[in-house]
Amino acid sequence: MQLLEIVWDIDPTIIKIGSFELRWYGLMFAGGFLLGYQVMVRIFKAEHKQEKDLDALLLTMILSTVLGARIGHYVFYEGQHFSENPGKFIADMLIPPYAGLASHGAGFGIVFALWLYSRKRADQSFLWVTDRIAITVALTGFFIRMGNLMNSEIVGKPSDVPWAFLFKQNTEYAMVPRHPAQLYEALSCLVLFVILFSIWNKYKSKLPDGLLAGIFFVWIFGLRFLYEFLKENQEAFEDGMKLNMGQILSIPMVLFGIFLLIQARKNGLRNSQI
Repeated sequence: MQLLEIVWDIDPTIIKIGSFELRWYGLMFAGGFLLGYQVMVRIFKAEHKQEKDLDALLLTMILSTVLGARIGHYVFYEGQHFSENPGKFIADMLIPPYAGLASHGAGFGIVFALWLYSRKRADQSFLWVTDRIAITVALTGFFIRMGNLMNSEIVGKPSDVPWAFLFKQNTEYAMVPRHPAQLYEALSCLVLFVILFSIWNKYKSKLPDGLLAGIFFVWIFGLRFLYEFLKENQEAFEDGMKLNMGQILSIPMVLFGIFLLIQARKNGLRNSQI
């Protein structure tokens, strides 16, 4: 029996003047990147890296996140429409405004982009930069999921828990209290950010390469796999699947994280023998 519920009736739009519209999601998205940039400034200073590389790293992260998330959404969730009209499919995938973003696509895009970035910088190996970026991505993930909450999207399944949300702005799911799945993921990202930053702050350059990134991938996508059981499917084709697309895509991410942790252990043992 539902004893308590939280009525969530936040307008996704902060202000609208003519055709200009400022939305919570965009503000949260930008805020996450700005704060993440400041974290990287501190890391680069503490580990004596060239701060001039930060601008290139920021641009790399923005492009890989947006393009990876957009392409990932279309490939993973709307790929069946490619054969219908390939030209329109590609245009919709790459040209704003973006109606769909997939975090798994962003993950693939970021990993590939950081590999390209690190190839041109001898003092920033792929694992070194991936470890540090994992800290900022966890923080940005918190803001993005809070943006999803402000949009009343990616909602959970019906629930009678005391903290269930009634998403009044979402006409499809407005009648029944539901798990605030966005909030679960947002808080998980925030906790992970605190953990990763604390580990880095204590050990800095002494960290074995791959440790922070390994923790990130196992934590984020392991929990994502579990949270999907509490969430409504994003696309209709997932309804007949035992595991939805988010869960299927999370499995290789977790395995990649385990691989990184194994590498970190080897790197740690190797460093201890020097």
